[in-house]
Amino acid sequence: MSKYYPELGLTREKLLKKVKSQMSKKRYEHVLAVEEQAIKLAKIHGVDEYKAGLAGLLHDYAKELPTEDFKRLIIEYGLDRDLLSWGNNVLHGMVGIYKIQEDIGLKDEEILHAIKVHTVGCPEMSDLDKVVYVADYIEPHRDFPGVNKARKLAKEDLDEAVAYETRGTVKHLIDREIKIYPQTLETYNYYIDYLK
Repeated sequence: MSKYYPELGLTREKLLKKVKSQMSKKRYEHVLAVEEQAIKLAKIHGVDEYKAGLAGLLHDYAKELPTEDFKRLIIEYGLDRDLLSWGNNVLHGMVGIYKIQEDIGLKDEEILHAIKVHTVGCPEMSDLDKVVYVADYIEPHRDFPGVNKARKLAKEDLDEAVAYETRGTVKHLIDREIKIYPQTLETYNYYIDYLK
């Protein structure tokens, strides 16, 4: 029997078709892997598996949008114009949620917030936010130094996993001399004590 998403009025097949139409094959494989990982983490940590799975599936829906689309969304929805100075890694979550609402009709605030902060984090994330943030970092296709430790932490403690991931992200950006979105630094400052 096909899975159905009642709040979207869509079968899984129709939702997957919409998601697939927005991205490359590699990106589509990534979102399916994040969906699966988010459901696994939700089971471990007592988080709503349905919401975790749907957030995981949709988290990169806007990842391959052209810059012009982000500009339109920022202007149309009256978002902070400072967002225009940031790249896709920030925009596809922070602004991408408006594209998801337009195209798919998702209205669940918890799911939308988890998608919104899945790359930059935020202080005091909900457990759903943490699950999606971490699932994106540790999904099985990921291969980088420290990923196995991140996977271990994800099973044991979400706060430690968030701290570890954020530290890794900040270090990665510093090493490459890439600007760091202020909310990412706020996330780092809020969670880093969980590693001490």
